[in-house]
Amino acid sequence: MNSRNRARTGRRLIPALLAGVVSLAAVTGLTPAAEATTTAAGAGGTAADASMTAAAAAGTAGPQPGTYTGVGFDACTAPSSAAMRAWLASPYRAVGIYFGGANRACAQPNLTAAWVTEQQAAGWHLMPIYLGSQAPCSLSSKRYLIDPPNAAAQGRAQAEDAVAQAKAIGLARQSVLIFDMEAYRTGDAGCRTAVLSFMSAWTARLHDLGYLSGFYSSMASGVADQVAAYDQPGYARPDFLDFARWDGVATVDDPAIPGTYWAPKRRMKQYRGDHTETWGGVTINIDSNYLDVAVPQPAPPMPGDFTGDGWPDLVARQTSNGSLYVYPGNGTSLTGRSVVGTGWNGMDAIIRTDFTGDGREDVIGRVKSTGEAWLYPRTGSGWGSRSRIGTGWNILREITPAGDFNRDGNRDLLAVQTSNGYLYLYPGRGTGFGTRAIVGSGWNGMDELAGVGDFNRDGYPDLIARQKSNGNLYLYPGRGTGFSPRIQVGSGWNGLRDLVGVGDFNDDGYPDLIAVEKSTNYLYLYRGKGTGFVGRVRIGTGWSGMQPLL
Repeated sequence: MNSRNRARTGRRLIPALLAGVVSLAAVTGLTPAAEATTTAAGAGGTAADASMTAAAAAGTAGPQPGTYTGVGFDACTAPSSAAMRAWLASPYRAVGIYFGGANRACAQPNLTAAWVTEQQAAGWHLMPIYLGSQAPCSLSSKRYLIDPPNAAAQGRAQAEDAVAQAKAIGLARQSVLIFDMEAYRTGDAGCRTAVLSFMSAWTARLHDLGYLSGFYSSMASGVADQVAAYDQPGYARPDFLDFARWDGVATVDDPAIPGTYWAPKRRMKQYRGDHTETWGGVTINIDSNYLDVAVPQPAPPMPGDFTGDGWPDLVARQTSNGSLYVYPGNGTSLTGRSVVGTGWNGMDAIIRTDFTGDGREDVIGRVKSTGEAWLYPRTGSGWGSRSRIGTGWNILREITPAGDFNRDGNRDLLAVQTSNGYLYLYPGRGTGFGTRAIVGSGWNGMDELAGVGDFNRDGYPDLIARQKSNGNLYLYPGRGTGFSPRIQVGSGWNGLRDLVGVGDFNDDGYPDLIAVEKSTNYLYLYRGKGTGFVGRVRIGTGWSGMQPLL
């Protein structure tokens, strides 16, 4: 039941967990003499110190803590700018900052937008920590606790406050805001449920607002519950895990956390508790941390991201009026839709893909009456002028985006020709297509083709398809000019329609799939895992009038 900054905030100290704590020298390789020498050099402002400062000058502006592997520290009060400059003589290059939360104990006179900018420019990675409402059965002495009946509402509200506080000090969108949940009793089921409800709402709301979720707690309570809920359908798990184990070992590996969870590069560890260190002539009371983190997704827009906010979205046509709607994703669910086009009932096949390669999701539609294929390029302010990129396409069915299937730098399409059952690759050229090529035969027995990107993460875009006769779902691993032997990844899928690949919807490193259940018109997210799917999650109802999904 380790706690962050206990001595400075009144948190409990668990002596038994201090066994095995090692010195900083053991972690960093500095001997006491070397540590003293480095400190003295920093205190004197020598050329060595100036050199170290210059090396950091490239800065760490952008989402925090950014991409970093190495040691860090946290202190109850953000150190002064002078202290931070002195501590450039230390091995640390990450610092935890308590930027908000009703239970935050220490004043933060230094923690301003100017301070944040200055530390980023100096090369510091920031770990933003929010000390909000604690578990109803908390073992800490914190005043403000979660109210179980209102846990989700409190989680959302505190996420909104956290974002406001983060913006006030200049923390960029996509920064990881770490909720500090102190140790709590493990035998109280109602309390645990309240914590999970609170944290799920916290994470989902942060995603809505463009930030990522982190979670700090003890191994025995908070971390254990997050591990147990990791793949629980409907649970919005934190994007990053920050765990406390004071064993003095600077690593993010732990036998209690499965290796595939919060991986790769989504973990932080507090490996040493309350102690003081002196660097550059400045002494600070700190906890020591080890980080192995990276910005988890490319800069917006990313594959499947129609709105450009960094999260994959869903697009669908309402058949009653022909309007095209975008449903923004937040990594967990879909938020309020908005109209992005009208008059689309004349199209009997509609797909979306970044066909032009400009980083925006375009739409391709086939006119039912003529078989012409038209490209509708998406721009920063709406739609550009459409252009005809194909004729005679009424011979095709199951047209689906295939990503850069042949890996020539352009986005491609796959489609089945009804008359012969051949599967064709239509190699994209940005403004049209090259000569199509056969990549399979016997495809009239397959329907609901969905390009899902690199599903098995081998470097090639893949295809998922359903066998009409039995509802089996198969993965066809791409190989650039064709496919490796197919792999069954599901059964009983004939009760679903409009299977569509939506990129890495939940931001766990694997492409996902969305589909509508015919009997209920419920919309489900099927979370990919490379060789199949983890339990589906319902993310919408009343989808009878929406078709197709893009």
